[in-house]
Amino acid sequence: MSQEDNESTYHHRARKRFGQNFLHDEHVIARIVRAITPGPGQKLVEIGPGQGALTAPLLAAAGELTAIEIDRDLAAMLRSRFAGNPGFHLIENDVLEVDFAALAPGPASLRIVGNLPYNISTPLLFHLLQQHPLIHDMLFMLQLEVVQRLAAQPGNGDYGRLSVMMQYYCEVEMLFKVPPGSFTPRPKVDSAVVRLTPRRPSPFAAVQPQALAHVVKAAFSQRRKTLRNTLKEVFSPVQMASLPVDTGLRAENLGVDDYVRLALILEQGGASA
Repeated sequence: MSQEDNESTYHHRARKRFGQNFLHDEHVIARIVRAITPGPGQKLVEIGPGQGALTAPLLAAAGELTAIEIDRDLAAMLRSRFAGNPGFHLIENDVLEVDFAALAPGPASLRIVGNLPYNISTPLLFHLLQQHPLIHDMLFMLQLEVVQRLAAQPGNGDYGRLSVMMQYYCEVEMLFKVPPGSFTPRPKVDSAVVRLTPRRPSPFAAVQPQALAHVVKAAFSQRRKTLRNTLKEVFSPVQMASLPVDTGLRAENLGVDDYVRLALILEQGGASA
């Protein structure tokens, strides 16, 4: 069924509480599918399939796909649309509640894709980071501002907590921008497609996720203050005096490897955990 046929038989009013903006630009859809390069035997998981604009070509190429949709009306439409396809599996639930381990046939097996709702994109990305051993790669449509934060380098104003945490776990590649006119309803901001590939092997030292998250959160808690001020609640005075970074700098001036070194020190006995 073409996108036009689908729209003629089903009309859904986008719900603001779910952050819904439906992709309708066939050129952009085709470009996303080419970037994903789905194939038989791959374990595709689509978050927020909406009206199935990406679902149909992905399912056709891979033969199997699991879609996660919270909107009960859209879930009913998707069940009807793909009822004749035994490779289509639907989970009607909040994606933050989904057990991805139950979907993964093995380590690094899930290919997760989707046009992510703006209102949950950041918490969802942090949630997915916890599942990184199960994930082969991720390709998402996100608000351009979020993609810029994901890909930002030290010293850039967009560089922050999300940048450090994502880049510790994944290689980040911004693929292309998508204008507001590609969606219905038309959002007020630009979007972009990004590829996130878990690092295997990682160039960084292994560190406890909680320790890294704690240090990074504290460092960026007050961006305009120096690390001397933001990290004093994390490390003891003795540790502060011998940290392997310049504490006169601000959080945005440290690289991911710097934060890993700080997290390793915290593991050995910081002031708080």
